[in-house]
Amino acid sequence: MSKTSKVGFSPKTLLKYLPQLPKGARLWVAYSGGCDSHVLLHALAQLNLEIELKAVHINHGLSVQADEWAQHCQHVCNELVVPLTSIKVDATPLENESPEEAARRARYQAIVELLKEGDFICTANHQDDQAETLLLQLLRGAGPKGLAAMGASSLLGKATLLRPLLSFSRAQLQTYAEAQSLKWVDDSSNFDTGFDRNYLRHKVMPVLQQRWPAASRTLSRSAQHCADAAELLEELAQQDLAQIQGDSPDTVVIENLLILTPARQRNVVRHWLHQLGLPLPSDIKLQHIFTDIIPAAEDRQPCVCWSGAEVRRFNGKLYAMPPLPEFDATQIIPWDDLEKPLLLPDGRQIVCKSTDQRPALNLEKFQQGKVTVRFRHGGELIQPVGSQHRKSLK
Repeated sequence: MSKTSKVGFSPKTLLKYLPQLPKGARLWVAYSGGCDSHVLLHALAQLNLEIELKAVHINHGLSVQADEWAQHCQHVCNELVVPLTSIKVDATPLENESPEEAARRARYQAIVELLKEGDFICTANHQDDQAETLLLQLLRGAGPKGLAAMGASSLLGKATLLRPLLSFSRAQLQTYAEAQSLKWVDDSSNFDTGFDRNYLRHKVMPVLQQRWPAASRTLSRSAQHCADAAELLEELAQQDLAQIQGDSPDTVVIENLLILTPARQRNVVRHWLHQLGLPLPSDIKLQHIFTDIIPAAEDRQPCVCWSGAEVRRFNGKLYAMPPLPEFDATQIIPWDDLEKPLLLPDGRQIVCKSTDQRPALNLEKFQQGKVTVRFRHGGELIQPVGSQHRKSLK
């Protein structure tokens, strides 16, 4: 058994898992009213830290008891002399969003808007939560970063998110709560096994723990190993990106990318897209970048797109960007001065530029007539400068 398991949970042992906070710092506790967050809030209140301790309760409005729970939280905070901010949110699921995801999104959005730069916030995620998260990520086919589950600290908006209970089990927290005669609320939805996490908690974990009593602890240890591996992959990706970066952050040089092994290629492309703030592609979409875009013929303009992002290839480089807006294919735009860029309706530009010391267009000839820019309709011909023949325009 771990040292923590032997000594149990107490404010003194909790202190070992809190970073050194600046004197006068503002520390929030995400307080749901349940057992785990009540234990965290109560223990912190006993420590008499030289900080400003506050609590925030998010009222999702999903239960008929939601307002009663908010009142309970206010009563507890009054007893502990901890200021409470209670926030009501709209947790209505978006399209293709589960109720769990909707509640989490609404909760974190409200908390991010509340917190200010330099704030800290503690959540009551514990060892059993960590084990459940690891299993959920495994079942979703996650890589090392996903399997790292929940870190002890991370950024949340302008603030720092802390999870000081990750080394303690649910049973340890409940033992403390009972010893301190704490009163908490039980959300009946936590027992609804229609939700994936609840199914794991009530149906799967008890069976695993019956056979392997230390399952939660060992799964949490595996999550830490994955976190270490993810950190190493991140460092490698940073080094590789420096070698393949194009002349702008949204480009990489294909020739340099292909020098890397396939595993490093995939790793660095994921890192590149993450650095740009773009949603990461599925494994299938990522594979299409390497099978459809990179080996395509030079006269092609391949594109791999997914929700919120797309990758294109041009002139030996990959370009990553948010999806381009749709054009009105019937538009005809006059280009009065070929010496100047033509501004398109969406803010982009077309530039008449030479690539090999020869003019791209016979400007004198074009200036004699009317030049327009439009989508091709099919059947157009082009006669390049210096050529006696016309060619099909692709």
